[in-house]
Amino acid sequence: MTQVKHNDTARSSGAPAVSEYTLAHLSDPHLSSLADINPGDLLNKRITGYLSWRGHRREEHRPEVLRLLLQDLHLLQPDHIVITGDMTHLGLPEECREVNEWLPSVAVPERLTIIPGNHDTYVTAPWEETLGLWAPYMASDQAHTQSQSAFFPALRVRGPLALISVSSACPTPPFFATGRLGKVQLASLDQLLFETGAQDLVRVLLIHHPPMRGVVGWRKRLTDGDAVCEVIRKRGVEIILHGHSHRSAMNWIDTRYGSVPVIGVPSASGIGLKPGRRAQYHLCRVSDSPQGRVLDVTVRGYDAGQEKFVIQGTQQFRLPGDNVTGSL
Repeated sequence: MTQVKHNDTARSSGAPAVSEYTLAHLSDPHLSSLADINPGDLLNKRITGYLSWRGHRREEHRPEVLRLLLQDLHLLQPDHIVITGDMTHLGLPEECREVNEWLPSVAVPERLTIIPGNHDTYVTAPWEETLGLWAPYMASDQAHTQSQSAFFPALRVRGPLALISVSSACPTPPFFATGRLGKVQLASLDQLLFETGAQDLVRVLLIHHPPMRGVVGWRKRLTDGDAVCEVIRKRGVEIILHGHSHRSAMNWIDTRYGSVPVIGVPSASGIGLKPGRRAQYHLCRVSDSPQGRVLDVTVRGYDAGQEKFVIQGTQQFRLPGDNVTGSL
């Protein structure tokens, strides 16, 4: 996503913004270390993930790249930060504790929202020893049941944004990295999109797996992606942010209210051993214009020669119609 694209209906450069809010989006940091892993922890699917880490992932996901990203991010001071999953490699309790110790270095829970990815749920594990440790960074603004089955979707209102988090993370068989929301979460998402659609908020859906077909391979797909897209088409949403593919991705879902941008980012720690996999993050600035709300995306990527993050491109879009309403 390095080209500059301007939507024909976006605001002119001379139109002042009535209000604006900047959201930083990063994903798939795979920040945990497996150097001192207990062999007994690998007597399940985790053995395949560990061998993958030994074979190439430990060379691709570099802590020094992630540190440089955070330095750049802190200098720019966005209003809020979101991380769309895959904090760990194998979802071990030790890794989840390591992530929990790292999160305060990014931001306080009020300014940081995270969701889990498939690597964070490699196998079934106790909620309170794994993902539950991250609850302050995932929970809805209002009181929420602190259990995995009832935690998502979550809603956090920040400025003009309604951050709506869903979890597509679930244990899968060896060699699969699929995800799903399930019927209960889908029904709650439908209701939540309906309720927030009438509140003049910019709804931002956070999901690890891209919802539409073709962005990732069959073994890595969202198995109920068609059902997720149907809810989106019916209820509308303004922005969708995802991870999982480890590549920049710009796609669209057509809804009854307009086309929704679906934006993915590479791994936040990728050193780029394969083309297109080098670390990036996005600054997503939402602002008002006489023509409606617009989204400006600035791509900041890791420059290995300079050993720092630099601007690598910008895009601008007009967001779908304001004040979306409808009937149940």
